Amino acid sequence: MNTASTEKDRYVVIGNPIAHSKSPLIHAAFAAQTGQQMDYQHLLAPLDGFAASVNAFRAQGGLGANVTVPFKLEACALATRLTPRAAAAGAVNTLQFSDTQILGDNTDGIGLVTDIVRNAGVTLHGKRILLLGAGGAARGAVLPLLEQLPAELVIANRTVARARELQQLATARMPAVPVSAYGIEAVPGHFDVVINATSASLQDAVPALPAGALDARTLAYDMMYGTQPTAFLRFAAQHGAQCRDGLGMLVEQAAEAFALWRGVRPDTAGVLQQLRAGLQSAAG
Repeated sequence: MNTASTEKDRYVVIGNPIAHSKSPLIHAAFAAQTGQQMDYQHLLAPLDGFAASVNAFRAQGGLGANVTVPFKLEACALATRLTPRAAAAGAVNTLQFSDTQILGDNTDGIGLVTDIVRNAGVTLHGKRILLLGAGGAARGAVLPLLEQLPAELVIANRTVARARELQQLATARMPAVPVSAYGIEAVPGHFDVVINATSASLQDAVPALPAGALDARTLAYDMMYGTQPTAFLRFAAQHGAQCRDGLGMLVEQAAEAFALWRGVRPDTAGVLQQLRAGLQSAAG
C-alpha cells in the first residue's frame, strides 16, 4: 500500500467474490465530495476466513467495513453490539470498529426506503406493499418498511413457512401494521408497491405472481440491477408498472454507512447519476 493511502482512514468492502463491487467507487466519490480523508478498498475474504480477515484488518488500523455476500450473517455474529435495525434483520452489512467494540448495522433497508421515497418520489405511508422473498435481503427491508406505516405489508415466499417466520418477527417489531404471509402464487389482490428481494433475477427468472397483483398504479422495485432490466422488471413493464432497479438502493445504503463512519451525510444524486451513466454505457 502506498504512503498516501496509509495517511488516510482505512475502510474496506469484504465479500467473496468482491472485485465486481462498486463500493470503492461510491465511497471515493463521497469522500471527495465531503472532504474526508479515506482509503476504501476491496477485501477478498476466504469463505472460511471472514472473522480472521476482519480481525486482521482491524488490527492493522482499519476503522470500518461494508460486508456483502456471503458474509452478512457471520458479520452479525461477529459484532459485539447491534443497531436495532441490524438486530431486526439478523444480518449486518456495515461494521464500525472502536477500541472496545465492533458495531454492526444494516443499512440495506433504509437505503431501499430512501431510494423509493426520496429518489423515486413514491410515498409508502398508507400503501399496500408486497415483499417478495424471506431471505437476508427481505429481512433487512422489513423494519424500515414498517416504520413508514404502510396500510399492510404482505410477505410472499416460495416456501410459505419462511414467510411466516418473517411475518412473526415483523409483527413483534411493529404490531401496529398488519403483516401477512403467503406463497408467491397465492398473494391476494392488488399492490401499490411490489419489491423483489428474491434471487430470481440472478437466474433471469420471474417470481410466479398472480394476475392483477401489479398494474399501471404499481411501483415495481427489484433490489438487483444490471446493464439491462431484470426479468422481474420486464414482466412488470408489460403490465404497465412504474419500474425501478436497485442501483439507487446501493448508493443510498452506502451513504448511510458513510454517515455512520464519518458523521457527515453525502449527497447521493450525482453519484447515482454517474453510476447510471456507467451502466448505460456498458449496455451499449
